[in-house]
Amino acid sequence: MNLGMYGWRASLIAAFCLLASETRGAEGWPNWRGPESSGSVSRGTPPEKWDVTKPRWKVALPGKGTSVPVVHRGSLYLTSPAEGQDAVIAYDLDGKQRWLTTLGPEEPPKHRTLASSCNSSPVTDGEHLYVHFKSGHFASLDFKGKIRWQTNLVEQFGKVRLFWDQGNSPVVTAKHVILPRLHSGDSWVAAFEKSTGRVAWKVARDYKVPNENDNGYTTPVLFQHRGREAVLIWGADHLTAYESASGKALWSVGGFNPEGTAFWPAIATPVIADDLVLVPVGRDDRGQAQVHAYRTDGEGDVSKTHGVWKRTDTGVFVPSPTMYRGRLYLLRNKGEIACLDPKTGKTHWTAALPEHRTPYYASPVIANGVLYAAREDGVVFSARVGDRFELLGEHAIGERVIASPVPVGDRLFIRGDSHLFCF
Repeated sequence: MNLGMYGWRASLIAAFCLLASETRGAEGWPNWRGPESSGSVSRGTPPEKWDVTKPRWKVALPGKGTSVPVVHRGSLYLTSPAEGQDAVIAYDLDGKQRWLTTLGPEEPPKHRTLASSCNSSPVTDGEHLYVHFKSGHFASLDFKGKIRWQTNLVEQFGKVRLFWDQGNSPVVTAKHVILPRLHSGDSWVAAFEKSTGRVAWKVARDYKVPNENDNGYTTPVLFQHRGREAVLIWGADHLTAYESASGKALWSVGGFNPEGTAFWPAIATPVIADDLVLVPVGRDDRGQAQVHAYRTDGEGDVSKTHGVWKRTDTGVFVPSPTMYRGRLYLLRNKGEIACLDPKTGKTHWTAALPEHRTPYYASPVIANGVLYAAREDGVVFSARVGDRFELLGEHAIGERVIASPVPVGDRLFIRGDSHLFCF
């Protein structure tokens, strides 16, 4: 046996494992919903309660955004408007700005109270950053702020026609960056080469649905289908699975809306629980919310064969579900929290955050058993969850919050309309 070769291979494997650990582990937050795309982490010790007048640090942002920061190897990366330009900003974990890179003119949002020109969150594969903006700017940067490639999807494919503003975030696979375009026009899901930004595959996704239901704001969800990397797309009253490498359709589910109810845009993103996908349907703000569970191992049309359970008496509208240690958590429009068994759909418990007329738009996150929920008016709640619910703290940071909180290590990052906070 060649011990030198064996040692080299062992070192390479160890280095790869370390990188994977840093990208997926508790000390990083590589995308909008965290290391496992579940909205949760099991480790870390972010604060259970804090003094809002004494943040660890607080920095003024150059513009309003609703994207979340991603954290990788001691740096935090954020998209933001900056003097009329779409920009990516890097900070160290003490709040010091390292660099700011602009990509071109921003496209102001239609709905300026809740939205921004940068609703999409960045994503990293541990090697580079990938960002997408309402303007169509789509780019990859290195960790020093240098643009590797840049294109404009609006120039390539035309304007996005949504009632609200573009909101889905890109996801990275082994080979590609995947983005969907779900709107009242030519809808599709596409994969772009990570090295060049060129289209690797693009699949049409057009369904005839009731008014506004073709508008989609959900982020793709990665999962394993019979040992292959696959991606789920939810919108237009349909859930579809594609092989991530080729775009080949694997299976689809319809029938989520048999009554043909209109004005059900897909906003909340599904979540994976082992071999199930849990799908938020309808809208809680109108008392029309549902949750459906389907097995992920099918082929073809599995609408009538792979359904496991559905609830028509609970659900969400904007905040996406969170999975943590075998339980599904729903943050409802007015602050009710439901804890469900993902395998059966049965309720473990329900609880309610302090009553208020203001709704919730940020998705909840859980770190080491503590749930963080941000209300639109800037009040952030912390609560111990698991076998029961225990409210720990109520924290008014003083400005609107639409972006989801980000827990990393012993810190909690919160993006408001004007500032980025670290507690």
